[in-house]
Amino acid sequence: MSHPGTGPAPPPEAVGPLIRGLAVLRVLSAAGGRLSAGELARATGLARSTVDRALSTFDRLGLLRAEGRDAVLAPPLMELGNAYLAASRLPRLLGPLADRLAAELDESVSLAVPDGDGARFVHQAVRRRSVSLAFRVGDLVPAERGAPGALFASAWTHDEWEQWRRRRAADPTDSGFPAVPAGDGGDHAFAERVALAAERGWAADGELIEPGLIAVAVPVHDACGLQVCALSVVSHTSRHDTDSLAAAVLPRLRETAQRMERALAAPTPPAAGAPAPAAATAANRASKQELGPEFVESLARGIAVLTVFGEGREALPLTTVAEASGLPRATARRALFTLRHLGYVAADGSLFRPTPRVLELGFAALSGLTLPGIARHHLAELVELVHDSASMAVLDGDDIRYVARVPTVRIMRVDITVGTRFPAYATAMGRVLYAGLPEEERGPRLAGIRLDPLTPHTVTAPERLAALVEETGRQGHALVNDELEEGLRSLAVPVHDPAGRVVAAVNISMHSARRTPEQALDELLPPLRRTARHIEGDLRVAGRFTAVPLS
Repeated sequence: MSHPGTGPAPPPEAVGPLIRGLAVLRVLSAAGGRLSAGELARATGLARSTVDRALSTFDRLGLLRAEGRDAVLAPPLMELGNAYLAASRLPRLLGPLADRLAAELDESVSLAVPDGDGARFVHQAVRRRSVSLAFRVGDLVPAERGAPGALFASAWTHDEWEQWRRRRAADPTDSGFPAVPAGDGGDHAFAERVALAAERGWAADGELIEPGLIAVAVPVHDACGLQVCALSVVSHTSRHDTDSLAAAVLPRLRETAQRMERALAAPTPPAAGAPAPAAATAANRASKQELGPEFVESLARGIAVLTVFGEGREALPLTTVAEASGLPRATARRALFTLRHLGYVAADGSLFRPTPRVLELGFAALSGLTLPGIARHHLAELVELVHDSASMAVLDGDDIRYVARVPTVRIMRVDITVGTRFPAYATAMGRVLYAGLPEEERGPRLAGIRLDPLTPHTVTAPERLAALVEETGRQGHALVNDELEEGLRSLAVPVHDPAGRVVAAVNISMHSARRTPEQALDELLPPLRRTARHIEGDLRVAGRFTAVPLS
């Protein structure tokens, strides 16, 4: 694998802080998204002060967070990968067709694109089994260890083959590819497999990545006939061998690939308006004034350049990049030349476009996030502010089920852990979740609940409960006192997905003696709602091109 920055020397106009900052981000991403500053300094070979300034800049931009001594990748970092994926149009145009094929075949289906001498996944439609595909969007695999790579290598030049041979000699066990198990990649017959794939128009993976995993792939071409991605069906040897898998899926694979090619050939809609740059530019200036040398403005500018691409902005001239990023033309030019040197941007004449390599900047590490994983940091910040416990729950039948919780430290505290279930009707989070149901579903659900008096204060009249749930929907919050347990007060608000559906609830729970109901609303509702908005913002970024599990 060709690592950015380890090839030719940077051009004279390259931005050194951007090169060094992205090296920090790349190493942190390859390590799974969590390392200390000392570990990063050792892994990158950079001075500790340089690493600290890069981390401070990324923290200010919201791309990572400090947890104790560690730097941890944060969901907003996925905006970089989202920019590439949107600009490529592949997930939007081809993803639904891949999902449909996975459902029809009851097998996992992948889309991968060429990236140097490897194949990088840009879409996954996974069938959940005891043994199933574990690769994530953004993961890179060596070309010789998969079916897509044999298809991509059929178009390699002599120089690209030589690059592959050098990489194999330097890294025979594929240690530079964190997504695959170490071992002999079976490169001995790779050239023959490439020739066979070119001859028959499809390629097979007979346990090249790991024992038991097999795949069949076909190419997908753009309107000019260039191979832009590979469509793969992935199975297990407990279900097929490579010959039976090919016989079972090739007709449907080829039919789907043809549909994908028609989708790619359809006219491109007009370019969307470029993002307004003023806010980010002003924020960077303010950060520089506040943090001084701890905020590396040239690094922040390079990040801003990567995010100007997207749907309808697949390839942009320098002038548009400068306008969209709010940067002077000369500054944007230096950032683009640096990103091109690192392999994150390619140039086609006067146009620049992002490359799949952008996905190595944290996207794979973050694409496995769950909603509780997103929420935990924000709940911890809320607890630090209000000094009461905070939780997230989802509706599970007629119960709420806790999926995240950050307790406060008190002598008297409520002993609740992740996985705890309570009757939804007697809890603030339950009423928020009931209020978020579609109206045609809510009525029958409420009518079928057995309302037991858990305390003398529990609402047990169906009409009263229905009225309270309706009021919760209008107000956007629920406050429940002493109904689940005497002395326990809880305030909850909903968490919405990008489509506006209520998918979870977050709450603050406290002993009744801590605050009156009026004080709880005055003091806690604004920060609780702010926490929900922050969770929703991260969910919107993380879920744009990947599915975020709710628990």
